Amino acid sequence: MSTDVKVPALGESITEATLGQWLKQPGDTVAADEPIASLETDKVSVEVNAPVAGTLAEQLVKEGDTVEVGAIIARVGEGGGAVAAAAPAQEVADASTNPPGPAETPLPRDNALAPAEEHADLTLSPAVRRAVLEHHVDPSKINGTGKDGRITKDDVIAAAQSKAAPAPAPVAPPPQKAEPTRAAPAAASAPAVAGQRTEERVKMSRLRQTIAARLKDAQNTAALLTTFNDVDMSAVIDARNRYKDLFEKKHGIRLGFMGFFVKACALAARDVPSVNASIQGDEIVYHDYLDVSVAVSAPKGLVVPVIRNADAMSFAEIEKSIAAYGKKAKEGTLTMDEMSGGTFTISNGGVFGSLLSTPIINPPQSAVLGMHRIEERPVAKDGQVVIRPMMYLALSYDHRLIDGREAVTFLVRVKEAIEDPTRLLIDL
Repeated sequence: MSTDVKVPALGESITEATLGQWLKQPGDTVAADEPIASLETDKVSVEVNAPVAGTLAEQLVKEGDTVEVGAIIARVGEGGGAVAAAAPAQEVADASTNPPGPAETPLPRDNALAPAEEHADLTLSPAVRRAVLEHHVDPSKINGTGKDGRITKDDVIAAAQSKAAPAPAPVAPPPQKAEPTRAAPAAASAPAVAGQRTEERVKMSRLRQTIAARLKDAQNTAALLTTFNDVDMSAVIDARNRYKDLFEKKHGIRLGFMGFFVKACALAARDVPSVNASIQGDEIVYHDYLDVSVAVSAPKGLVVPVIRNADAMSFAEIEKSIAAYGKKAKEGTLTMDEMSGGTFTISNGGVFGSLLSTPIINPPQSAVLGMHRIEERPVAKDGQVVIRPMMYLALSYDHRLIDGREAVTFLVRVKEAIEDPTRLLIDL
C-alpha cells in the first residue's frame, strides 16, 4: 500500500509551482516529514515533505514540470526497508544456488554514493542541498559556519573548490615530458574546441518568469517617471564612524547606511503620504504605516522581503531585520509572508557599484527609492569647491498618483534628513 504525496498549499493567490528538484529518488528510504522534492513558486522555494515514513515508490512528474496545488507528484510505499531489503535477499538466494566464481565476486559499492545517502542525517536548506548535489561533495565532512554550526551554501562552494584544487596534478609537467606517451599533444588540442562558438539554452525559472512579467506589467500599467537628486553623505558617515563600535557592542549588529535611509523615508512619507499610497481600482489607498520592501539579491534573482512598521522601528531593529532577511535570501529560506505586502521599496544598487539608475516600481506600490555608490566629488560649499562623499538618489514613481512636485519634495526631505541626521531625532 502506498501514500500519495501532494503539492501543499503555497500561499494566498498561488495556485501552481514548478518542480525544481527531486531530493529523493525511487527506492530511497524516507522518514516522515523529510523533504523529498523542492518546488519553485513565484517568490520562494518550497519543500515537499513525505507524509509518512517508508520508501519513495515512484515519481509522477519530472523536474521542470508545472504542478498545481493538491496535485499528486509521488507515492511513498510502506516499510522503510522493504525495497532496499529485497535486493540483498535475492542476492543471498542466488548465492546459495550459484556461488560466485572469482570473476563474479561482487564489487564493493561505489563510495561516491555515500554523500547522497547521508543527506537525510543533516539539516540542510533547499539551497544548500541543491549545492551539495551540484558540486558532488560530502556534507558530513563540511564544517558549517552558519547558526548552530549549520552548513551554508558558501561552505559547500568552498568545500567543492578545495576538493577540485588537486585536480591539475595528473597533468603536471613530468608526465607530459615522458617520451613513450603522446597524451600531452592530445590534451593540447582541447582548447581549440573550447574556442568555438557555442550556445546554451536554459529554461527560465518560475521566479525569473514572474519577475519579468511583473516588471513589464509595471511598465505597461503605471505612468513611470524618475526624479534625481544627490546627497552629501559626510554627516551620516561621521555619525556611523563615531558610534558604530558602541552600537555593535550594545545591539550585536553593525550600524549600516540603510537604517538612516529607512528612517529618512519614514519621515518624508509623513509630509508626502501619496508616495506611500497605492491605486486599487478607481480608489487611492493611503497607509498610516510604512512597510518597506528592501530589494535583496538572491541566487535566483531579486527578492523584496518586507520590513513591517519600519516607521516605528529603531535603528537597531531595522538593521537586524535587514541582516536576517539578507541571510535568508542567500540560503533560499524566505517565506511567502516575509515577502508579501510592502508599501514602499528601497533598492541599493550601490553595493554593486552602480552610479545611477532608474529603478522600476514594485506594483501595487507607487514609488521606489534607488540608492547608489558613494563617490568623492568636487562640490561647491559656501562659495568654495570642496571634496565630499556624494551619492545620487533616484525616485521612480507612478505619475498617475504622484505629481512631480510631490516626488521632488519627498526626495528633498530624504536629502535633508541624510545631510542632517539630527532631523531624524527631533522629527523635522
